[in-house]
Amino acid sequence: MGVYPLLNVLWISAQKYMIFKNTKNRLAAVVAVTFLLVFMMVCTVGTSFAQSPTHINPWAPTEVGPLPPVASMTNGVWLKGDLHLHSNHSTDASNNSVAKIIAFSKSVGMDYICITDHDNHVRGDVAHNTWTDPEFKADGLLLLYGGEWTTTRGHGNVFSSRPYDHQRLYDVRDQRDVVVGAVKKELDIHLSANHPSGKDHFGFSYDMVNSIEVWNSAVWPKNANAIMIWDDMLSSGRKLTGRGGSDSHHGTPDSPDKATKNSIQRTANYVGTPTTWVYATDRSTQAVVDALTNGRVSISANPYGPRVEFFADIDGDGKMDMMMGDNVKATGKPVNFRVQLTGKARTDTAYTVNLIKNGNPYKTFQTTLTGKIPTVEFTDTPTLIGRTFYRLEVTGPSTAYPEVPNSMALTGNMVGLSNPIYFNFDPNF
Repeated sequence: MGVYPLLNVLWISAQKYMIFKNTKNRLAAVVAVTFLLVFMMVCTVGTSFAQSPTHINPWAPTEVGPLPPVASMTNGVWLKGDLHLHSNHSTDASNNSVAKIIAFSKSVGMDYICITDHDNHVRGDVAHNTWTDPEFKADGLLLLYGGEWTTTRGHGNVFSSRPYDHQRLYDVRDQRDVVVGAVKKELDIHLSANHPSGKDHFGFSYDMVNSIEVWNSAVWPKNANAIMIWDDMLSSGRKLTGRGGSDSHHGTPDSPDKATKNSIQRTANYVGTPTTWVYATDRSTQAVVDALTNGRVSISANPYGPRVEFFADIDGDGKMDMMMGDNVKATGKPVNFRVQLTGKARTDTAYTVNLIKNGNPYKTFQTTLTGKIPTVEFTDTPTLIGRTFYRLEVTGPSTAYPEVPNSMALTGNMVGLSNPIYFNFDPNF
């Protein structure tokens, strides 16, 4: 029986029972009428909000427009560094002068670093503290300009190839996101969300950041929620670079009497735990920031560990056409992917390559890598219409870091992360 004939029967029945004087029948009539009214309201509301058969979702996935060409795959250089470091200009650091940080970084082969002291410890005046420190200079080591934007809604790091007016960013730390975003744009800086989960999590809009700290400190297990947030942002269409940072605060005391209760941290978490690699167009601070923004980035457990590299051959000619960070239009045809570990990869012990597709575990490869440059290859077909992204997590035997000997125990079997390879991501999102 249809809806409206049923309503008619109910209405006639209710009228019939209302003519009886019997109390029981009157009660039944009242119940029937009440039910009838509720049922009519539900039907009316359902009809009112039913989707029109001609409705077209303006946000439905469509073919993405022309995308910028992929940058050169060969005219570049891999540079390694640390993007989250604190010197004595941060009052919660100890025995960690700028000179100590620079000397150590050079000793373990770092190419660049960014000393990111807390701006609230100097009321925003990073430019006249960390950057004007006489020790803030280095031959052979690129020094980025930056600071940790420390607010009541969480922390973020700034990365710049040149000095900028950090005071302006500090002054708007408690303003609405739209105000912060406008200042960030005017300063032309790279803003990155620090430790996005847990204490001091990043509580601002991810629409105004260029990257996210997905691996904070040598303690790998605490980053699970940061990885989840990263995948959420990527799945929504935000092309955010994942990067690392040791967030180290404490150095080696010059003498036993200078030691603090935190000095032990120097042996477990220091420069390079983890190490962020960027594929830069040249050896310059601007090239480092550009590579970080573009996503040609990999993260390893320490400076000596193997670097995860991720490539794709989109036309099947056997030559790699794109790498992590790159974004192209899908063709609807299978794509050949290549994973390789460059550096001190062990060939006598199995590594596990975990492939994440669109934020979900997709495939796992367990293999003992062989060859001069150990590789793993697989094939998959990205969605023709709509976004697809792939990224990697590699676990296996850890690499010794003698200069920070206790870091291996904290990192466990985590070897490295890649940034995603993207298909059909709108650059104007």
